[in-house]
Amino acid sequence: MAHELKERQRLPRWMKMNLPKGESYSKVKNLVEQHGLHTICTSGNCPNIGECWNRGTATFMILGNICTRRCKFCAVPNGKPLAPDLQEPEKVAETVKIMGVKHCVITSVDRNDLDDQGAGIWARTINEVKRVNPETRIEVLIPDFRGKEELIQQLIDAGPDVISHNLETVERLTPFVRFASKYRRSLDVVRYVAQNYKIAKSGIMLGLGETHEEVLQTMDDLREAGCKVMTIGQYLAPTATHMPVAEYIEPGQFAAYRRIGLEKGFSFVESSPLVRSSYRAEEHVKA
Repeated sequence: MAHELKERQRLPRWMKMNLPKGESYSKVKNLVEQHGLHTICTSGNCPNIGECWNRGTATFMILGNICTRRCKFCAVPNGKPLAPDLQEPEKVAETVKIMGVKHCVITSVDRNDLDDQGAGIWARTINEVKRVNPETRIEVLIPDFRGKEELIQQLIDAGPDVISHNLETVERLTPFVRFASKYRRSLDVVRYVAQNYKIAKSGIMLGLGETHEEVLQTMDDLREAGCKVMTIGQYLAPTATHMPVAEYIEPGQFAAYRRIGLEKGFSFVESSPLVRSSYRAEEHVKA
């Protein structure tokens, strides 16, 4: 707690966030708790939780709240997960209906303990949300499924509107930041989605020690893979045991990366310090 307080005190002025509150925020919080669901908004300590939940939107996290990987940037707990909740697809679909969500974002922990990496529950959840909420657009932020195309294809066949898979950081830093994940394998996931579906999306964090040239190279790599939408945000260390922040990037640099990204051919680039993968995701379907 002392570290978190100290970290907040050191934050530059442009990283200051208001505490989440409001009627819509309380409604979403209660619904998620009542249905025993998880959201990356809370598990990932997202700085935009107040803004998003007050817009009546949330990013649901399926397949539990324990990840089988130990990425040094992520606040989601890791360890041995519980068995998947086979009723989770129905619970998510019903909550989306009650909330009246128009653009639903779904993500998950990595489930390397399962033979199908969780792809079956993924596909069922997408199909159930579509069945119960036929007017709702669906975006999915997927793990790499160890690069197995037949598993990624299950999600593609379920028909979400946007499929996102994050690189998280530049190639040089990937071994230090992402546990059991590979930069080139993630690029191949993005490429497979782009070649076989509508909208491929990815994102990175800044402030981990990357260089300007490495950011530009990452943009080029994503464009070559067919990525249409890119998100760029500031990394914040969840606790003292996570990867430390190497640098706080000024808002002007984020704006410059947005302009550069559009010049490189991305349809959408969300780039500012507080941007996260699903921030204003309802706009990205326009890509």
